[in-house]
Amino acid sequence: MAAYLQWRRFVFFDKELVKEPLGSDGAAPGAAPASGSTASKFFCLPPGITVCDSGRGSLVFGDMEGQIWFLPRSLQLTGFQAYKLRVTHLYQLKQHNILASVGEDEEGINPLVKIWNLEKRDGGNPLCTRIFPAIPGTEPTVVSCLTVHENLNFMAIGFTDGSVTLNKGDITRDRHSKTQILHKGNYPVTGLAFRQAGKTTHLFVVTTENVQSYIVSGKDYPRVELDTHGCGLRCSALSDPSQDLQFIVAGDECVYLYQPDERGPCFAFEGHKLIAHWFRGYLVIVSRDRKVSPKSEFTSRDSQSSDKQILNIYDLCNKFIAYSAVFEDVVDVLAEWGSLYVLTRDGRVHALQEKDTQTKLEMLFKKNLFEMAINLAKSQHLDSDGLAQIFMQYGDHLYSKGNHDGAVQQYIRTIGKLEPSYVIRKFLDAQRIHNLTAYLQTLHRQSLANADHTTLLLNCYTKLKDSSKLEEFIKTKSESEVHFDVETAIKVLRQAGYYSHALYLAENHAHHEWYLKIQLEDIKNYQEALRYIGKLPFEQAESNMKRYGKTLMHHIPEQTTQLLKGLCTDYRPSLDGRGDKETPGYRANSEEFIPIFANNPRELKAFLEHMSEVQPDSPQGIYDTLLELRLQNWAHEKDPQVKEKLHAEAISLLKSGRFCDVFDKALVLCQMHDFQDGVLYLYEQGKLFQQIMHYHMQHEQYRQVIAVCERHGEQDPSLWEQALSYFARKEEDCKEYMAAVLKHIENKNLMPPLLVVQTLAHNSTATLSVIRDYLVQKLQKQSQQIAQDELRVRRYREETTRIRQEIQELKASPKIFQKTKCSICNSALELPSVHFLCGHSFHQHCFESYSESDADCPTCLPENRKVMDMIRAQEQKRDLHDQFQHQLKCSNDSFSVIADYFGRGVFNKLTLLTDPPTARLTPSLEAGLQRDLLMHSRRGT
Repeated sequence: MAAYLQWRRFVFFDKELVKEPLGSDGAAPGAAPASGSTASKFFCLPPGITVCDSGRGSLVFGDMEGQIWFLPRSLQLTGFQAYKLRVTHLYQLKQHNILASVGEDEEGINPLVKIWNLEKRDGGNPLCTRIFPAIPGTEPTVVSCLTVHENLNFMAIGFTDGSVTLNKGDITRDRHSKTQILHKGNYPVTGLAFRQAGKTTHLFVVTTENVQSYIVSGKDYPRVELDTHGCGLRCSALSDPSQDLQFIVAGDECVYLYQPDERGPCFAFEGHKLIAHWFRGYLVIVSRDRKVSPKSEFTSRDSQSSDKQILNIYDLCNKFIAYSAVFEDVVDVLAEWGSLYVLTRDGRVHALQEKDTQTKLEMLFKKNLFEMAINLAKSQHLDSDGLAQIFMQYGDHLYSKGNHDGAVQQYIRTIGKLEPSYVIRKFLDAQRIHNLTAYLQTLHRQSLANADHTTLLLNCYTKLKDSSKLEEFIKTKSESEVHFDVETAIKVLRQAGYYSHALYLAENHAHHEWYLKIQLEDIKNYQEALRYIGKLPFEQAESNMKRYGKTLMHHIPEQTTQLLKGLCTDYRPSLDGRGDKETPGYRANSEEFIPIFANNPRELKAFLEHMSEVQPDSPQGIYDTLLELRLQNWAHEKDPQVKEKLHAEAISLLKSGRFCDVFDKALVLCQMHDFQDGVLYLYEQGKLFQQIMHYHMQHEQYRQVIAVCERHGEQDPSLWEQALSYFARKEEDCKEYMAAVLKHIENKNLMPPLLVVQTLAHNSTATLSVIRDYLVQKLQKQSQQIAQDELRVRRYREETTRIRQEIQELKASPKIFQKTKCSICNSALELPSVHFLCGHSFHQHCFESYSESDADCPTCLPENRKVMDMIRAQEQKRDLHDQFQHQLKCSNDSFSVIADYFGRGVFNKLTLLTDPPTARLTPSLEAGLQRDLLMHSRRGT
């Protein structure tokens, strides 16, 4: 029970008398009177008003003459005769333009209920759609109250004998409506109200002694007794949804609120209640205060006309009185057009216009009633921006009073609307770190904090040394619950020395770089850092090993090497020390990790050997580095046995076939470390026979020189010439080696004899006996060759002479054809026959069958064609200057090449009768060929 004396009073309504409308000025009703003669008069109601209601844009009145009046907003009063005697009850529906009335047409007759359709007219008056007597049974009684459901399917009428009748069905038609007695009692019915909750319809019935509810949407109409005290007429009302559609009963001591099945809250409002009304969330009570009129303790309304009556407007949600005023003899209170209208017995109409929300809030601000202002704003459904402004003003007020704890609570309610820096500056200046921490915590919980706010909050925690709050802040259950920038938090915690907290954040939110940076740079826990890298996915493990591999190798080389071996072969992230066998394996480029072993040659060797054994297709850099490492170890080793072992390992690596594509690099490495066996092997693999020869010559290894010539002389004949020149320059006795070289030169005809003699002339120890056998054999072979050449020349000359004679005979003498047989079928010739100058004769039919053309002899054609093709090929090739130059430079016997081109006719143009005329060689091309010919001829001699 709430005592109204504890409620504050405000003037949230403006009171004014309704005035007559102006003629030409067109002022709105309720405006202040103008000065001068044009001022309007106060509006007065017709006399004899007995009942009032409102709805559908009009105030509705019934009087003692049986008339019903309508007062629209324009204040143009209209009416019609509804009953012959009087109107006693009116009910205007809010959702339909339907009016229900109760009145009397004859004295002593039971009252009649009439239903009016205000949208239709009957002779200028509203159409009456239904008339029926209002009697609960057979005995006449007086109607005390009337209510109609907005769906037009229920109408309840209360009587003074305690009866209630229910009309179910369409209330506007007799045919579809059924009337029955719902309630019988011993006390007059003073109030009725329908309440719709879903598909269930309840009817509240209040008498002078009790309150009950019925479910009228069913069949049996179950009843619930709600209370054992009631109220007078017009002292009950139904609230709006803001109060959950509760039924309000205003007793003399208290105001009770009821649900359909139970009693709700109770408010102790003193005074004899005359009228109860609900208006836009407010409870309007008109009462006779005992202090004002001690005689007003009777329930009857027949009090003196001079009694003062108090109208109070209560805000039940916010617990204050929104307006209070004293009136004389209030007839009724109506609500329409967004205002309250108070009708008094003198015919005046008082308008109560609610102030706007901002005005009401300003009134509360002036009195520093911020809590009440907040409640009021919420009940008025003020937007979030408006509420935030109130919270800010309330916070500023509390801050100015020194109540920093209360102020920060209000500032917290502005988060999302008020700039956080406004609040932060206040508490930074006041050095109220606890309040600042509370504000920043809420800012983060609402995910509205930026990196600066996170930094500031964590600094607050560290300044307060509040580890529990710090852990609570950072240890969230899931990523979705994180309300701060994790990386910023890690930085701040690291700077403050809270390494364990920073590590927790980095590990749980997968900030691997920060985790490793803290472990390696701050805590120096290298084992843990290496273990953590082993748990990372492949890409992240690879990148972090490239970044921190040198540091880890310096402190824990063995473990780091093991991890690198796994990373470069078949990497799987470890789970609590066990590899995950289900995930696919990855491998990194092992060559990229070689720089990590810069100061750890032992681990580098183990890593490289492991990669070469386990992964033969490792990058070439692995084998290059391994070769260099083995050569370094071989070069610096003093123990002969170990040195021999290292020598074998290096040779084995060179022979593995991994240096075919990088021959030069391996050769440079062997030369740098003076690894001669490796150098010779690489020379041989690279077919660098000249370099092998020079190596043995430098070391004066004569037998090896001869052996190289024997092994590779077929591929490079110039080796024998170099060997001869080498031995010719030696002053010591090398006759044995020179004889072997000369023998091979003679067998292969590698050098002209004159050149051999000139070469040996440089050696003072080489006598004629050294080359005597060579020269004798050479001269004998040349003599034999000269004889053969002379015989061949003589034969060619004879053949040429014969051919010339035949040509001359064909030109000057007649040709006699004496062939008696066909050259094709060998049968005797018969006319007609075909004869050719070559001496072949054919039957005409044989010739036509086997010849390809009329001008060619079928027998000589194949041979002639070969000759012609050879001539054409020579014609095509002899103009290929580049080909001639290439052959001339590459050939060991330049004279043979030149002679071959002479034989092809390069230097004399042959003109064939079948060839089209072609251009001659350009003078420059001919000059070039002649120059090359002369140069190579001189070189050959």
